[in-house]
Amino acid sequence: MPLAPANQAQLIRSSQKDEFYRSLLRNSANEACQSVAGSKHWLDWRREVELLSDLAYYGLTTLSGYQTLGEEYVGIVQVDPSRRQIPSRARRCLFVLCHAFVPYLLEKALVCLENELEGGPEARRRQAASGAWSLEHWLRRAAQSAVGLLTERQRKACQPAVFVIQQSLALLHRLHVALFYVSSSFYHMSKRAAGIGYLCVAGPNADDSSIRRSYRLLGCVSFLQLLVTLSLQLNNLRQRQRARQEWQLYRSLSPRHPASSASASRPARCILCLEARRNSTCTPCGHLFCWECIAEWCNTKAECPLCREKFLPHRLVFLRNYS
Repeated sequence: MPLAPANQAQLIRSSQKDEFYRSLLRNSANEACQSVAGSKHWLDWRREVELLSDLAYYGLTTLSGYQTLGEEYVGIVQVDPSRRQIPSRARRCLFVLCHAFVPYLLEKALVCLENELEGGPEARRRQAASGAWSLEHWLRRAAQSAVGLLTERQRKACQPAVFVIQQSLALLHRLHVALFYVSSSFYHMSKRAAGIGYLCVAGPNADDSSIRRSYRLLGCVSFLQLLVTLSLQLNNLRQRQRARQEWQLYRSLSPRHPASSASASRPARCILCLEARRNSTCTPCGHLFCWECIAEWCNTKAECPLCREKFLPHRLVFLRNYS
């Protein structure tokens, strides 16, 4: 009996199960790295630790020719475009690179480009902190070469480009998901690039046709929602650019020097980066950190690094005119 193509519900459940186990592996790797290297080095290399965790997960499953835990959970197998054999090793390598490494590379490249376009002190500080052998160093050099060809006026005009690219990528992902709801072909863009499809080995499903019709309706609604979101994003672009310019103006102001010689000789330090505290931010429990440090910490753990009190990231208070 020929195997039927996997429907949308099976592909979504498989992806959710894989994401669950990837999160477990990421959290375990982050905790191990933090306990061994300390919070400062862990914050610097958190994204790389997560990348290695994802590569390890897919290296032990897809690259090795085995089903992932999500695929095994719903009973589906990977096939090439002919739907007669499993994908070749080259296709599987292409999928893993597109699924795990390309998002990491895009994120780093956009951050480097944004810092170079802004040209503020934070960009110079990060450049000095990054090692000469790191990927970020080479991306920053490439961004410097590209931005160096622009005039000051062109640089200011290109500053919204990073935000536009980020929003365009998010909208492209939502468009791809809407197409998946309608066609039930590829749930991930990386699998579309590698040409990897799925067949169901769990037996025929009597509700398959109704499931596909329901997801087609959801796809049409997603297209309408995408159009509304696109119009709102275009409307908010100018407001975001104005807020960014005000924020850059505030950060460019020189900090006030305290009158006391004792406090000037011993500046307050952030416990996360162990450097002089910049842009002081207060947690609900009253502890102070750098805005960049505590914001990045909260992306992974929504708790105070000192007293471990739980709080939501929106409760962080940025302290203006605080020396």
